[in-house]
Amino acid sequence: QYSLIKDVVSSLKRHRMHEQQFTHHPLLVLSNFGFQQIQVKLMASMFQNMFPSINVHRVNVNSIKRCLLVSYDAETQLLDFRHYSVKVVPVGVSKGLKKLLQEKFPNMSRLEDISELL
Repeated sequence: QYSLIKDVVSSLKRHRMHEQQFTHHPLLVLSNFGFQQIQVKLMASMFQNMFPSINVHRVNVNSIKRCLLVSYDAETQLLDFRHYSVKVVPVGVSKGLKKLLQEKFPNMSRLEDISELL
């Protein structure tokens, strides 16, 4: 079973797709691949070798734009693929300052001073 990208995009309320999303490889997450069977180990090795390894001490978090989740169900012997878009957003700041940090310029016509926004 699969879904076409146009069907996925049309079902989303706010879809985020941009060219920079595909300039870097995704962060690969393997779930339920800890079984000792040789075919499961082979599948895990294949997925790990499809993408370059990430050095967690030197990786720039802002460069990670996608996450690929591959989950193995041992009972049905099926693989589930999920492809996520990752966005880094500031946390713990006011709504107005968050918009400025994300380079979204808010409507300041109702404000008398910039301090009201912050």
